[in-house]
Amino acid sequence: MARRRLMTRAAGAAAAGAAAVTGGAAIAATDEARAYYADPKSPGLPQIDMDIDLARTALVVTDPQIDFLSEDGVTWGVVGESVTEQGTVDNIERLFVAAKAAGMPVFISPHYYYPHDHKWNFEGTLEATMHSIGMFDRLGPLNVDNFEGSGADWMPQYKKYIEDGETIVCSPHKVYSPAQNDLNLQLRKRGIDKVILAGMSANLCTQAHLYDLLELGYEVAVVRDATAGAKVPEGDGYLAALINFRMVANGLWWTDEAVDRIAKSA
Repeated sequence: MARRRLMTRAAGAAAAGAAAVTGGAAIAATDEARAYYADPKSPGLPQIDMDIDLARTALVVTDPQIDFLSEDGVTWGVVGESVTEQGTVDNIERLFVAAKAAGMPVFISPHYYYPHDHKWNFEGTLEATMHSIGMFDRLGPLNVDNFEGSGADWMPQYKKYIEDGETIVCSPHKVYSPAQNDLNLQLRKRGIDKVILAGMSANLCTQAHLYDLLELGYEVAVVRDATAGAKVPEGDGYLAALINFRMVANGLWWTDEAVDRIAKSA
């Protein structure tokens, strides 16, 4: 229903998003988006920042998957406008490139649903929505039949970074936060206590990962234009997340700044 409601508005965004994925220069956040989502000129809160110590810092990307980031994904009708205006797809790739070049560890916290997950006795609003549209569906934890190119698969342009034998792909989170997967274990086993956070979706999994990691004692900087959110009649998910990022994150960076900081840390 949401996809149909927003399909007309998202049509132009889909075309621009397709161009960003298929070639040409990297697509940054549009001037209009930068202006609309600009930070206040006179902040009322202390301005906190995070330093990068390469030995203690990792890039964590949530849900870099087709269902969130491709025009062919089941959520494009509601997230496509935000993904396009933020340049999210290319900005995530720029972070992968920078982290790999610097020798910074990269962690993926993916979202998968298996058949048994569809038998839960209760769900939240968006859990019910994701299950009803088959989002992130796989046939089973030990079964990768039909995975290639499915909505649960990685965006094609990210595969060379994720499947390089070095990137740590964590067990799937099932709702929004990493509370039920092994992200914390994998980070701690490598002596990581600082996280550069990016990925989808801003006010859902990305924000939930931020909160959970903060509660576990990590410093976390969020890359604001390497995420995006749904725009629905209930509200702008990206704006909702951005407000909270400003209030709780240890750093809030543009991709340009994050890439520069990562390079300088090497």
